[in-house]
Amino acid sequence: MYFFLSHLSFIDLCYSSTITPKMLSNFVSEKKSISFVACASQMFLFAMFATSESFLVTAMAYDRYVAICQPLVYHSTMNKHTCWGLVFGAYLCSFLASITHTITIFKFPLCGSNKINHFYCDIPPLLKLTCVYSYARKLVVFSLCFVMGIVSLLVILMSYVSIYCTILGINSKEGRSKAFSTCASHLIVVISFYSTVFGIYLRPSLGLSSDSTDKVFSIFYTVVSPLLNPLVYSFKNAEVKKAIMKILHLNQAQATVLPP
Repeated sequence: MYFFLSHLSFIDLCYSSTITPKMLSNFVSEKKSISFVACASQMFLFAMFATSESFLVTAMAYDRYVAICQPLVYHSTMNKHTCWGLVFGAYLCSFLASITHTITIFKFPLCGSNKINHFYCDIPPLLKLTCVYSYARKLVVFSLCFVMGIVSLLVILMSYVSIYCTILGINSKEGRSKAFSTCASHLIVVISFYSTVFGIYLRPSLGLSSDSTDKVFSIFYTVVSPLLNPLVYSFKNAEVKKAIMKILHLNQAQATVLPP
């Protein structure tokens, strides 16, 4: 599990770093511009790391499934070769998907305006500038959302249905509680990640897109979610929780001490 968490932290750092510096500079700069090559590079890197996270949380769900449903064969199943294979597969598939979408979108001709009504170069706002029919726009966005989102989410749901059925068969209350706590942090990350992904990429395909709402989703997706992921998994760690409780008790004791 910690092997996947290290790669999750790396991906969060990378895809947030591809967006945040340029976005912050645009906030304080009067001239808000980006070159064609930089925009294409930004979209490719962001799409690659975001898609890698989608595949990685799917691999983590499988890891939790093996740990809870098949604990006796966990170490033999999730060995070093399997873990590296899942991670390498996530990076490779995301690279191929991202470069395909980047080339496809930037081959579309622009219709007049080249002003992007967004914080960064992303697929939905770029498609609005292209000279293609709305059906083609929806098809491109929906295919990305379906292949990278819905398929991965189905695998996660299937894993957790099996985990839930296994947990119900555990007789001890302590065992059920431990199993639920093992999956809780990952479930929070999955919900926060996929809710924003579908909010950004699926809504335009359904004709529910709104520029202001898309910007709010994008801020949560690129800044807030990567910031919260380490905190969510840190609270699972017993030593971290013990340190936090110690700080809280120390502050409470200092607040109750009266001056002489």
